[in-house]
Amino acid sequence: MSARQKLGGMGGNLLAWGYALIILGPMVWILSNSFKRQIDILMGTTIAPITLANYHQIINSRQSHFLWNLWNSAIVSVVSTLLVLIIATVAAFTLARLQPPRWVSFILLGWALVFHMLPTLTFVGSWYVMFTEVGLHGTYTALILAQVVQGLPMALFLMIGFVMNIPKELVQAARLDGCTYPQVFRHLILPLSLGGMAAAGALTFISAWSDFAVALNLSNKDTMTAPVAIATFAQEHQILYGQMAAASMLSMLPALAFIMFGQRFVVRGLLAGAVK
Repeated sequence: MSARQKLGGMGGNLLAWGYALIILGPMVWILSNSFKRQIDILMGTTIAPITLANYHQIINSRQSHFLWNLWNSAIVSVVSTLLVLIIATVAAFTLARLQPPRWVSFILLGWALVFHMLPTLTFVGSWYVMFTEVGLHGTYTALILAQVVQGLPMALFLMIGFVMNIPKELVQAARLDGCTYPQVFRHLILPLSLGGMAAAGALTFISAWSDFAVALNLSNKDTMTAPVAIATFAQEHQILYGQMAAASMLSMLPALAFIMFGQRFVVRGLLAGAVK
């Protein structure tokens, strides 16, 4: 191995470790603060006595409703993810294999691309006014519909990539055997698209679970999700750093579980259609 190759390998390793430090550093800092007392955090003590008081406060305290906030996040994330997967998979099959007029595909995919490029805050004000006018502000319905609209463009593009990778000869053979298009979708496209659905589902769930801006504007005390609840630990006269850190660690667990479960599907989904 030449000196240039060795230097290149060392440079790559340094970049990888630096990237890992950037990602894991804040998580380790939050984890350590979740086991510290408030006074130790304020004094900047690096090594402090370990305490579970922060977790006890957010789980068992009568003043804390964080478990209910986690439940709200679960309802919104799971339901919106299921709806996104159903709509995106059916739409991908329709656009990729049923050959609708080109202007239909152009309008739908163009809308999805433009919508995905625009920041979410662009739409929050309109959603607030709209849901308030129809009496849905502060309900699960408003939060779920908003998350579906947010997650659908990304899921649609991912699912189109997966459906396009399914040989069209299989669809033609199924049609020659007498299958209707709903039967083709149910017995052929759906089983072969499970990897894409796992990738799109993982990304959609994580996006809905960690959303703050939409939940802040469309939820109330009863439907408040975990990210909004974490922000409430920053009170008017003090910031409860330890409880905020403990709540943040608990809210990370579902997202980490989805990442560990769906990481290979996510990579496969992002590369779908890139290599022939």
